[in-house]
Amino acid sequence: MTKYEIRYASHPTDAKRYDTQGLREHFLVKGLMKPDEVNMVYSMHDRLIVGGAVPTARALALEAIDPIKADYFMHRRELGIINVGGTGKVSVDGKELTLGYKEALYLGCGDRKVAFASLDAAKPAHFYFNSAVAHHSYPDRHVTKKDAVVVEMGALETCNHRTINKLLVNQVLPTCQLQMGMTELATGSVWNTMPAHTHSRRMEAYFYFEVPQGQAVCHFMGEPTETRHLWMGNEDAVISPEWSIHSAAATASYTFIWGMAGENLDYGDQDFIDIDKMR
Repeated sequence: MTKYEIRYASHPTDAKRYDTQGLREHFLVKGLMKPDEVNMVYSMHDRLIVGGAVPTARALALEAIDPIKADYFMHRRELGIINVGGTGKVSVDGKELTLGYKEALYLGCGDRKVAFASLDAAKPAHFYFNSAVAHHSYPDRHVTKKDAVVVEMGALETCNHRTINKLLVNQVLPTCQLQMGMTELATGSVWNTMPAHTHSRRMEAYFYFEVPQGQAVCHFMGEPTETRHLWMGNEDAVISPEWSIHSAAATASYTFIWGMAGENLDYGDQDFIDIDKMR
């Protein structure tokens, strides 16, 4: 079963008027990981698709949704997948690729049939994916943390010691505009992406997981001089427009996946904000 919704782009002036419910309706993405479903949000911010698939006893096809206006989901789209559950398989035109926990897969665009499956229905894979518009078909590639560009940042003294795993970035493999990676917080650290920044040339989406039961993530968004926050749970995602910061603190350590789409592939193309200038 495939379910989707459309989220329209928001102007920062309009977002200032949103109450808590309005912010959650426009930017928070819940319910991506439901058994035997493929769930997606089609965002008008750089037309990024944020999705999740949880196959149990049977495989789930990646079906074209109406906003794409194509017979195949991959017709003019590239796809990045990271498995955050049990071991699973992704079938691409009949060829099966196995993804373990925290392993990634890049698929280039084309008229292709894609399906998701789990090796053990009792411990199903949780496939999180991002998809961006693509103009060229680059080779498929399975990427593990051993293949990633790994960077350690922050410190325990500032509560932001973290490991950034750049999985699907142009230092690892060619893509059209999609970039994805995974940041793991060290025990005792709770802040991510601090000092905060914006990306005026691309948007971003975050997916939080490994959030312990009964704990939560407080995600900060909005313009640097007019910030807002969203309380988020395990396996929730959030859409971050190009004008918005994207940072968080949580009540326990956690991991998150970041995905970006826009007009360049320079990971370091960021506009930083001094912490003491935030409002």
